[in-house]
Amino acid sequence: MHLRTTLSAVLPLAAFFVLGACSTESVAEAQPAQSIEKSTKEPAPTARASIYDLQAPSLAGENVDLSSYTGKVSLVVNVASECGYTRQYDGLQKLHQEFAERGFQVLGFPCNDFGGQEPGSADEIGSFCRDKFGVTFPMFAKVKVKGDGPSPIYERLIAATGKTPGWNFCKYLVGKNGEVLHYWKSGTAPDSAELRTAIAKAL
Repeated sequence: MHLRTTLSAVLPLAAFFVLGACSTESVAEAQPAQSIEKSTKEPAPTARASIYDLQAPSLAGENVDLSSYTGKVSLVVNVASECGYTRQYDGLQKLHQEFAERGFQVLGFPCNDFGGQEPGSADEIGSFCRDKFGVTFPMFAKVKVKGDGPSPIYERLIAATGKTPGWNFCKYLVGKNGEVLHYWKSGTAPDSAELRTAIAKAL
């Protein structure tokens, strides 16, 4: 009688501890999976730093001190001459002209990282932009934007946003103090309402 009473009291308690151990173990097993999922995401943005602290060679080979752009809003674009998005040059030039008097400019950085779609020399790139699209905004020397050793300006753009260009004609909006404000993928056209609104707000 006493043994039966003791067992009936002990068994539910033993089951509770067994179930508790299983639950704790399940949680412990789930934690590594969460860590792996987080590690595959884009890097988190770091503390913002001004790109106007940097220097970059122009398409003509002259060293440009970007601090000369302090007080202006810039749209930094990795451009290419043989891309499906190359027609965006036209919209970028119109955007540059429309807002130039208010302190805005487009900054073009040719890049051959995607599909080898910017294979030309500096002279060829410059002639193509001027002759086909009438480009007057500042153009810089060819840069690397992904993988190991991106150019200093793209290293800073990526660090500030956590966004690496996935193709040609990705866009970073930079404020008057050189801090990066927004990022858009290639498919965002220069006449996009979202992009134009962000530029107007930054001005």
